[in-house]
Amino acid sequence: MDKKRLKCLGIIFLAAAFAVTAGFAIQSRHQAAQYRRLLDTGYRHAFAELATAAGELDVSLQKAAYATSPALFSVLCAQTYAKASAAQAALGELPYGNVELEQTASFLAKTGDYALSLAGAAESGQACTQEHRDTLQALAQSAGELAGLLQGIESDLSAGTLAPESLEEVRRRLASAGQEGEQVESGSAFQTAEADFPEVPTLIYDGPFSEHLSNRTARMLEGLPQVEEAAAREAAAAFLGLRSDIFTLTSSGEGALPAYGFTALVDGGELYVEVTKQGGQILQLLSARPVGEEQLTREEGYEAACAFLSSRGFRNMEPSYSILQDGLLTIHFAPREDGVYCYPDLVKVQVALDTGAVAGFEAHGYLMNHGSREPGAPAVSAVQAQAQVPDSLTVLSSQLALIPTGGEDEVLCHEFKCQSAAGSHVLIYVNAQTGRQQRILLLLEDETGTLVL
Repeated sequence: MDKKRLKCLGIIFLAAAFAVTAGFAIQSRHQAAQYRRLLDTGYRHAFAELATAAGELDVSLQKAAYATSPALFSVLCAQTYAKASAAQAALGELPYGNVELEQTASFLAKTGDYALSLAGAAESGQACTQEHRDTLQALAQSAGELAGLLQGIESDLSAGTLAPESLEEVRRRLASAGQEGEQVESGSAFQTAEADFPEVPTLIYDGPFSEHLSNRTARMLEGLPQVEEAAAREAAAAFLGLRSDIFTLTSSGEGALPAYGFTALVDGGELYVEVTKQGGQILQLLSARPVGEEQLTREEGYEAACAFLSSRGFRNMEPSYSILQDGLLTIHFAPREDGVYCYPDLVKVQVALDTGAVAGFEAHGYLMNHGSREPGAPAVSAVQAQAQVPDSLTVLSSQLALIPTGGEDEVLCHEFKCQSAAGSHVLIYVNAQTGRQQRILLLLEDETGTLVL
């Protein structure tokens, strides 16, 4: 084959290669454009759903504020919760909504939970007060203003005057906004909406978003003095039976329960301990030591956990449920006082079944809630309360128990552990004062332990 022919063939192959490469590039560009169109369509749909749900939330709140019938009021509050949940679901479909619309997400969560709390109270026979109605009206006004802001953004999206941003674009803009000296890029409609976010009324109720909970103090720490770092280090060492000089301060938190954080290298793994700044109490313990092959049974793990708590001054603690994963047995404990099992005073203990050493400990619930109580005698007997258990369930056992509400309150209940016809277990809680069902929990049980839903 002569050189001229070889040269021609080379040119042909090179041209073919360029053509194939160009074809792939065009196809990739087409796929990217199609993906972007799908992304924009999904974005606009989610935003439209969010704006619509916010408007419906406003209407539902107004209706609830005007309702005088307890039954209708309960229904309308439940509908309000559903509208808030729908808005939260739409917000979750936006790739960065919970970051850019942080105030909106918080407002929807608080409003939904507040409405659900009022619905439950109405079902229990509690009257809706004028204060409740004023709060609902204020929430309705905030929801209406929010809906107006969102509908304005939706109109701009539909008209094409505002283009949806990709997740990468938002990440880049947020990253540049956090860098000193960088110009914050404009173009985020979310930032405008958040800057103009309406004023939200203060919510005081028995729920997790109530404003009064932010100032709540730990009952077990009331009246105790503040401790310095050195005293906290000594407390951590004494709790674990170790030398204090191996602990290094790694954090000094100022959250809801301020605590010192210490680390130490123990048995080939890092140990982390938190000690409260007030009172010097152990808040939590975590061990990163690798766990070897199990040498202890689950029962022996229970015994090790009980002995650990008893030696640290935790009295009358009884286990409730546990789970075993990767050689670590985690057990939930709570105290029994005057025959009443106190679930709010929860303590978690984790035992490594290779050595029986405690690998984890958490006492937040105990420190926040444990103290003197006067729950009073139940107005409803266990026999009377059992009438609230459906006939389809077989009662296996019962006990008096204090259970926490959504906020900081506690309710004395008859707890019935029941079994369904299918063999699954259910916990039915009947209010010991009203005789009405208070809560229902499902127990998911397998070889690893029990999960409560």
